[in-house]
Amino acid sequence: MARDLTPGTGHRRGRLRVYLGSAPGVGKTYRMLDEARRRQDRGADVVVGWIECHGRRHTEAMLDGLEVVPGVHRAYRDADFEEMDLDGVLRRKPTVVLVDELAHTNIPGGRHGKRWQDVDELLDAGIDVITTVNIQHLESLNDVVQKITGIPQRETVPDEVVRRADQIELVDMAPQALRRRMAHGNVYKAEKVDAALSNYFRVGNLTALRELALLWVAGRVDEGLRDYRASHNIDRVWETRERVVVALTGGPEGETLIRRAARIADRTAGGDLLAVHVTRSDGLAGASSGALAQQRQLVESLGGSYHVVVGDDIPTSLLAFARAHDATQLVLGTSRRGRTARFLTGPGIGETTVDASEDIDVHMVTHEFTGRGRLPALGRRHSRRRTVAGFLAGPIVPSLLTLVLSQFHDTVNLTTDALIFQLGVVVVALLGGATSALLASLVASVLLNYFFIPPVHAFTIGETNNIIALVVFAAVALTVSTVVDHATRLTARAARATAEAETLSTLAGSVLRGADALPALLEKSRTAFGMSSVALLGRTGGEVLASCDTAAEVKDAADGDRADSGGAAPDRALVTTEVPVGADAVLVLTGRRLPAADQRVLTAFAAHVAAALERDRLAVVAAEVEPIKAADRMRTALLAAVSHDLRTPLAAALASVGSLRSPDVEFSAEDQAELLATADESLVKLTRLVDNLLDMSRLQAGALTLHLAETHLDEILPRALDSLADPYAPVQPLDLETVPPVLADPPLLERVLANVITNALRHNAPGAPVLVAASHHAGRVELRVIDRGPGIAPEDRDRVFLPFQRLGDTDNTTGVGLGLALSRGLAEAMDGSLEVEDTPGGGTTMLLTLPAAPTRPLPDEPVPVGPVPADPVPAGPVFVQHPGEAPE
Repeated sequence: MARDLTPGTGHRRGRLRVYLGSAPGVGKTYRMLDEARRRQDRGADVVVGWIECHGRRHTEAMLDGLEVVPGVHRAYRDADFEEMDLDGVLRRKPTVVLVDELAHTNIPGGRHGKRWQDVDELLDAGIDVITTVNIQHLESLNDVVQKITGIPQRETVPDEVVRRADQIELVDMAPQALRRRMAHGNVYKAEKVDAALSNYFRVGNLTALRELALLWVAGRVDEGLRDYRASHNIDRVWETRERVVVALTGGPEGETLIRRAARIADRTAGGDLLAVHVTRSDGLAGASSGALAQQRQLVESLGGSYHVVVGDDIPTSLLAFARAHDATQLVLGTSRRGRTARFLTGPGIGETTVDASEDIDVHMVTHEFTGRGRLPALGRRHSRRRTVAGFLAGPIVPSLLTLVLSQFHDTVNLTTDALIFQLGVVVVALLGGATSALLASLVASVLLNYFFIPPVHAFTIGETNNIIALVVFAAVALTVSTVVDHATRLTARAARATAEAETLSTLAGSVLRGADALPALLEKSRTAFGMSSVALLGRTGGEVLASCDTAAEVKDAADGDRADSGGAAPDRALVTTEVPVGADAVLVLTGRRLPAADQRVLTAFAAHVAAALERDRLAVVAAEVEPIKAADRMRTALLAAVSHDLRTPLAAALASVGSLRSPDVEFSAEDQAELLATADESLVKLTRLVDNLLDMSRLQAGALTLHLAETHLDEILPRALDSLADPYAPVQPLDLETVPPVLADPPLLERVLANVITNALRHNAPGAPVLVAASHHAGRVELRVIDRGPGIAPEDRDRVFLPFQRLGDTDNTTGVGLGLALSRGLAEAMDGSLEVEDTPGGGTTMLLTLPAAPTRPLPDEPVPVGPVPADPVPAGPVFVQHPGEAPE
């Protein structure tokens, strides 16, 4: 696995090894110390940065012979605490440092709040770190561990920190064995054993923690296996991945839902976690932007992605998003509304979503806030459905009130009747607006006059006071309904502004965190506005620059051939919205017709798209310039390399031939033979150098022609060995005759093998043979050239194939470093690959992969090979072979 360079430094980042324990006391620290002693015995510079032995004598004995960096003391709350001295370890600059308890929270006063942040700084400094952590300290499992053990874990580490480790080793022990260790006093002191065995270390708790650890590590193993299959082109039946969507409302239950959804996704091979928050066009009551920001950070720390969707119908928007992303499971929290609220407002979002989910599994997750919510706010802008309901309620509500109040005609006076009718008018105003309230007030006035104002059952009014009361009732009802409607509209506008600000904030954050802004913007604009497709078109020719459809497939054409890469242009008859993007492009959306309020937000999206498009164009220009710069660097390197490597064999050959032709000196037969041998060896080196230069030039220019044929490895290897400078070099073939023939150009394959074997012989351990082994897998033949040399550091494995480079060679007579570069180019031209692997036990393995020859005969015709782009040559020195121990 190639290692990343530390940003801004140019040196390699350290390697991280994590011992993951299923429970306290299983032996993580002991295993870490054992690994440290093993590395120290092999010559590595190992120090102990921080260790917690907890009084365990066997663990303390493992510290003998290991250098311990003294800790630093910090005062906190009138007490003195000892912590790891981060600066001391950095000054000591060891090769490997041991740091126990990765999830530890540092005492205030240090540079970082968490120990895993200290470890990250050590890795950035190029120091390898070995550390320990228990499964209960992983962030995604924090709440479930508390439910199992009843003990909250206040010290946690983000899962992504452990996921990034180069090696994760599970330290496991059967629950009964761990309990025996505790009973023998090997974990806790004697006075604490009984309490621990009867509480945290019960068999059921340990079994559950063990299962969590095994499942988590199994998920990481599955990721590594998928990477291996992809790198080796292993084809098999595609298994549908589980995609888990968790719906967030911004409420306090969000973290519980996210962790539950993360566990569901992690327990399935290749599971994806997607969090979605539906922002209604009139805002979402009770949604906290601060809580949503924290939940978004939690989702991303668990390896998921966060999305925002705009929609008035939350269940429909949720299911549309889930289907657009091929989700198989949807996680919702149980309603926070109480029984009274559910009775008044009917089925909630969860029940509606379950009814319409069809083939999507819906998980209704209970939480501590279930049934503790408030009555839903009614102050939202009136939708079409509520407007219709308001007009229906206008005559119905006063009629129902008349029916009820007529039963209490003898006990309720006219004033009470008028107040109750007025309350009904206000309710209608809240439901349907001022127009519905006007209708309700007219109906209420008529009914109040006919049934409750004397003389009853007549539209005449006997007393002047009753006329005034009826007029005042109508005026108050209209005034209150108008004020309520106006307040409702103001509330809707404020909520709309909040929703727009939240969407734009999420958009800006997603774009800033994303590596490819243009596809992210198109996908965000499609999901945010609920459109079926979004496309970016050129304003002049109408070519598709980029597009995004309902299948969440984003096609970006920023690499140059925009019309081909961006997909087919949308049907203009179906386009509902167009927004200009700069002077050369236009953003077209297909789907629902956007209201004017959404158009304002879409304009902001278009501005971001214009900036991203300009950035992509600048990137294309920079990419076009890069090959020219690489060619210049290559020409410079070629001149610097061949100036010496051509001159040396030429000088040796000329000197030998000149001496032989000199009439002034009489040479013996032995001297003549030695001079001829020197001239012959120098001319062979010169011929090999010129052949490599010519082949590399033809390969990069696309002028190399292949004659692919069925080629047997056991026949081609002897010819490759004959072409070596030392045909009797210790090379041992293994099982070459057991693999099928490969499809290759025999002379070029001979050159590849000769160059790779020459490199292995140059760096092999003295007296050890170079092994050449072959195997057949998935229609391809793998040939391994194995040496027992010092190995190649992971960060140098790609550099070994750059032209004109050698790693640490002091003998400049060995060539210009074209062998491996040419070998990889020829292997890729024959539809193969050449990679570097570690040899178990130390050394380097060159893995040459070629397609197996088909059983049917192939036409014997030349196959033209297109240009192979040259890798840019770095400005600084690049090395091919790095002495040192093999990667752990």
